[in-house]
Amino acid sequence: MIINFLIIIVGFLLLSKGADFLVDGSSLIAKRFHIKEIVIGLTIVSIGTSMPELMVSLTSAMTNHSDMAIGNVVGSNISNLFLILGICAIIKPLKFQEETVRLEIPIVIFLTALLYILGNNSNEKIITKFEGLILVIFFILFIFYNIFMVKRDASPNEDKSDFSKKDILKAIIKIALGIIGLKYGSDFVVNNSSELALKFGVSEKIISLTIVSISTSLPELITSITATIKGEINLAIGNVIGSNIFNIVLIVGATALVKPIEYSVSYNKDLIIFLIGMIVLGILPIIRKNKMSKLAGVIYFSVYVVYMIDLIR
Repeated sequence: MIINFLIIIVGFLLLSKGADFLVDGSSLIAKRFHIKEIVIGLTIVSIGTSMPELMVSLTSAMTNHSDMAIGNVVGSNISNLFLILGICAIIKPLKFQEETVRLEIPIVIFLTALLYILGNNSNEKIITKFEGLILVIFFILFIFYNIFMVKRDASPNEDKSDFSKKDILKAIIKIALGIIGLKYGSDFVVNNSSELALKFGVSEKIISLTIVSISTSLPELITSITATIKGEINLAIGNVIGSNIFNIVLIVGATALVKPIEYSVSYNKDLIIFLIGMIVLGILPIIRKNKMSKLAGVIYFSVYVVYMIDLIR
């Protein structure tokens, strides 16, 4: 049992460092080829910090742990919204951009409702490969949306400095190490979490919604808190919103493409809680002049604490 815990800790460290390496390496490559910084923040950083969830969900599905595959995504999104955004707002009130309020938050609400429908639209309660393809198509559309937004707001004064071959090699090595760390880290976490769940008589749903989801959300947590402290509010918000979108369309979609996912209706309650939280988040900036106050942050964080207590009691 102690060995299981130690291996899980090692797995979490590999997931966290793997995500760091992947994001850093991808950012260096993006800068080398003059991709706009906003694209790096909204796409590469969000996708990079979502890689632990992707690897854990893929591994879970392929090893017949569907509860963990879905629970990881749902739990991570709840952690992103109530825990991470709540803490960020407590540190510093968050000011939302118009596009976030008008487009990106409604996109998350729509995709969450779509996931709910896909999970409950048949007696078998299975997210099929075709439905996974639909989600992946939405992922591609969201990437194009970001590219369009960047081109619309393109700045002619962007730094075009080149990188040396050594820098490019360093970036490639970081990306490779990141992928390796994420792969083995996810294996360690999924396999040993499942063993512990059986030993303690705890369901995979509880394990995935608590320990696994919080741990795979560490990259988002660290990135968003650091960005908030530095005053880079848009990066903090974009990372959370972008990660929530990628968790649904990329992770659930890609996982279902690899292997159809069995959906447990017990997740309906968690999806509804997340959906209500997103709807309230969409209303807050309208009544608070595009801001999420410290009080709202305390409320969101408190909701997360109550949610966790309800899960484990």
